[in-house]
Amino acid sequence: MLPVLSSDIPFDITFSGDGSLEGLQHDFDVLSWNTFIALNWPAKPNGQPDPSIQIGTKDAPTVWQSWKEAYEIFLPGGAPPSPWGTLRTAPENWPPACKALFKDGMTLLNQVGKTPNVLNDSTQPFKTGPLIDQNGRYARFEIVVNEPMFDSIVANKLYSKKGQATASSVVFPCSSASPSPGNVGAIMVKASWKILSDEEKKSGRFHTTEAIVYTPPSSSPPVAEKCELLTVGLVGLHMVHKTAGAPQWVWSTFEHVDNCPTEGETPSKPRYNFFSKASPAPSPNEPPPRPWDPNKTEPSERRVQIVRKIPIEPAQKALNDLFQAALGKVNPKSVWLNYELVSTQWPTNPAATCDVETSAPVDRIGTPAPQFLGNSTLESYIQGKVPNVSSSCMECHANATTYTSARPSNIPIFSDFTYLLERAQ
Repeated sequence: MLPVLSSDIPFDITFSGDGSLEGLQHDFDVLSWNTFIALNWPAKPNGQPDPSIQIGTKDAPTVWQSWKEAYEIFLPGGAPPSPWGTLRTAPENWPPACKALFKDGMTLLNQVGKTPNVLNDSTQPFKTGPLIDQNGRYARFEIVVNEPMFDSIVANKLYSKKGQATASSVVFPCSSASPSPGNVGAIMVKASWKILSDEEKKSGRFHTTEAIVYTPPSSSPPVAEKCELLTVGLVGLHMVHKTAGAPQWVWSTFEHVDNCPTEGETPSKPRYNFFSKASPAPSPNEPPPRPWDPNKTEPSERRVQIVRKIPIEPAQKALNDLFQAALGKVNPKSVWLNYELVSTQWPTNPAATCDVETSAPVDRIGTPAPQFLGNSTLESYIQGKVPNVSSSCMECHANATTYTSARPSNIPIFSDFTYLLERAQ
């Protein structure tokens, strides 16, 4: 039986098996797919799912794309963000030429890496760098949060250094099905986009949007400030959901099926987004050589060569087939047929309450399963199974804190698995 496609964001997992690790993994993967469907449901102008349109009938703006982007929350001077539901506007500090391109509500892509300032930040404790596709263009990234998470940031004044300085703890809301209609809890979405060629625009293989692609100026390396109105295609999606049953959050990751081949397998596709059979790149999963300039179209020798280090497991492949069949029944040419679940990371030892730090027994990380999880577009250079080196969503984000110098003691506090708060001004 094919799954029912619904615009309702699930509150938590639905237990269906015997409680074994494999059975629970399946249940969390189903939660991931149902969340993916709901968040990518066509949205009305107010951001709510449009019940008159079935997902995949046509490519359209999605529910999550109306959520608050990081740059809208953490404003210069620690100013409070505009209320939820306010149309996205151009940043005040933009040059006039950029503002002229921007229409209220548009997508703005101003990150060249998963982390801010990736172009000139050489101090990261892990291997990082921009992602340059096989067209020679730099991928772009964004982070958005849903209304419950945004409301929590605003209510606790976590959008500013001053507000963080007086915070005694950071606890985002967990999901709750009661009282009706319930609360879905805090959700974050991290998205990676590629700039599409004319051929890719016509292919019908990508969820697309018109976006202002902004390159901030940099002196080291020298990069000119630039704004472009471009069509971009979705290539990666992290969805992170704080549920009552998983206070350490549920970490789901999806990718475009054309991103890259799996290491050790013969590349089966004629073309990949981030891999070339004929590429002269020296080795896979290495950042491109410096200097980096997102305004350039890079030659073939500077384009990345990405492979998937950890194969997608047979259980996830089978579930992908099932949901893709349901999407194909709606529209055999749906763009969403070209996206697949990589896996879901979840706590096998969940905290007893939504406040992870005060729960008993205290286990901030929660013994995640699987131990490692990465997206080829979001953790391109730290994939693998090496403890303390390779990508593990929960282990990495367990170190997240508030802005260090915001507090009188200069000792930050745990920020409930999100690095977003470090952007406070």
